[in-house]
Amino acid sequence: MSAGRELRVLPVADLPEFAEGMSIGEEIAARAELADGDVVVVSQKVVSKAEGRVVPLSAAIPGAEARRLGAVLGKEPALVELILAESRAVLRAERGVLIVETHHGFVCANAGIDSSNLPEAGTVALLPEDPDASARQLRSEIGPTIAVVISDSFGRAWRLGQAEVAIGCAGLAPLDDWRGRADAGGRALEATQIAIADEAAAAADLVRDKASRVPAAIVRGLGRHVTAEDGPGAAALRRPPGEDLFR
Repeated sequence: MSAGRELRVLPVADLPEFAEGMSIGEEIAARAELADGDVVVVSQKVVSKAEGRVVPLSAAIPGAEARRLGAVLGKEPALVELILAESRAVLRAERGVLIVETHHGFVCANAGIDSSNLPEAGTVALLPEDPDASARQLRSEIGPTIAVVISDSFGRAWRLGQAEVAIGCAGLAPLDDWRGRADAGGRALEATQIAIADEAAAAADLVRDKASRVPAAIVRGLGRHVTAEDGPGAAALRRPPGEDLFR
């Protein structure tokens, strides 16, 4: 990366509490001073709220497998039933942890379902049904010269703590492929692919916290990765099953 490049990360303040049917893009555009090439990073939680993906736990009727796993893991069977319904496969169920592959293809804890920052007790938020489609919709509301990333917190298998990753994006090249290019010493790179969308998601999280009520931020300085087309989305970041060495 050449000298002189810099990033600015700006929180989008004074956004309302989102509910089903509200336009996130319009609310952001009304409050933020956006420039061509900006990347708008939006928390998954508000997208789920606006898309009606908040459900009461009482609506889930636990089946036999949910009751069994709930007893083994110490989790509420109704929650486990929702996790199973959002998953195509259970990968690990031990030590109180339920790791699944969602119908989207994400590998994460509890199918991304959680209850934080929700206005009503006894409810949980599911991931958007199609986060890349959600990002495309947001981009259409905000403007075609910016990019949109939808972010969520994921754990890492070999490191402590959570980091934000992109579960959806539009108008942003999600990967910067350096394979075949040279490093600073002139040596050919063979495996380097920089996860631009994930890094934008993580950068945005640094100007907000889980209790800040700031669900969106602008990452400025990534214009070289912003595209006129919506592009392949965050789906391009998922490792193909044939390359997964751990399953």
